Amino acid sequence: MSHVGPDDRLERRVASQLLDVLIRAGLIGVLAVLCYVVFAPFLTLMAWAVILAVTLYPLHRWLAGKIGGKQGLAATIVVVGGIVLIVTPTALLMDSFGSSVHRLVGVVQQNTLEVPAPREGIREWPIVGPKIYDFWSRAHTDLPGLVESMQPKIGELARKALAVVANIGLGVLQFLASFVVAGIMMAYGEAGTRGSRAIFERIVGGGRGEPFARLSTATIRAVAQGVIGIAFVQAILVGLALLVAHVPWAGVLAAITLVLSVAQVPALIVIIPAIVYIWSSGDYGNGAAIAYSVMLLLAGMADNVLKPLMLGRGVDAPMPVILLGALGGMATGGILGMFVGATLLALGYQIFMGWVAANPDSHTAETR
Repeated sequence: MSHVGPDDRLERRVASQLLDVLIRAGLIGVLAVLCYVVFAPFLTLMAWAVILAVTLYPLHRWLAGKIGGKQGLAATIVVVGGIVLIVTPTALLMDSFGSSVHRLVGVVQQNTLEVPAPREGIREWPIVGPKIYDFWSRAHTDLPGLVESMQPKIGELARKALAVVANIGLGVLQFLASFVVAGIMMAYGEAGTRGSRAIFERIVGGGRGEPFARLSTATIRAVAQGVIGIAFVQAILVGLALLVAHVPWAGVLAAITLVLSVAQVPALIVIIPAIVYIWSSGDYGNGAAIAYSVMLLLAGMADNVLKPLMLGRGVDAPMPVILLGALGGMATGGILGMFVGATLLALGYQIFMGWVAANPDSHTAETR
């Protein structure tokens, strides 16, 4: 007969419990992966919906107070207003952007694009001047031959451009859907607030969940209103002004304005060439040219009015963090990804710095 000592029984019990823990952890991991696979197509949409809901929730609460506390009706009014004031102009500019890219691809492939002759001064530019002048001259004199010599690269660029145009329509639909989902979230805002607070309490520990929840909300609103919101509103104003003035490539110029505004670069970089085009094209009368120039200048300087109104509510977030988040988000998720990336990276930075500042060892070291 084999004798089983207490040490052997303890070892078997520990091994059995460890096996149970590993099996449960494995099953939870598989469940988490499956949930992520199912939820992944909606990840950007839901992130953007949360950002919109958090940003617009104070407006929703104020409106609900004015109409007798009707949360659903207030959320509906906010969503409809957002669609009229934001989604509709965005769709117009996106359509202009897509049409411009599609038209450029068409004229290049059909060899109907006309390139003006380069100025002689370009040849005198240091280092790159002669190469640019030769390439430009060849495009002016023999564009079909140049296109044929670059056909593989042009074909690849054309495919990418058409893919961008296709993604633009999807982005507008996602933007519209995110507004609807944000309205549902706002209608159940009180329950969502309690749930998010409970999640933070569970993750970071008791007593610290409430400060982290407030920090997250403040950061999302600061970035969405003070940085991304200003850039978005200014890009829409500039784009609509360009559309009204019949300036070519209005959607593309609006997208450039959006990126420049996120990087805190003045929109006048886009506005001034557009004004030069209006006065030099010969397609506008003096009165129309003056009116369109004034309109474009006012749209380009709109951030000077918006920043004092919106940046005062902000949370300190370094501009490189916001810019990297915007560019990285745009590279991975398009236009919507730019907003989501900037907000999430700023939020992650603020939470991390808050966690660093809450280190109890630092206080111990200071008292020594």
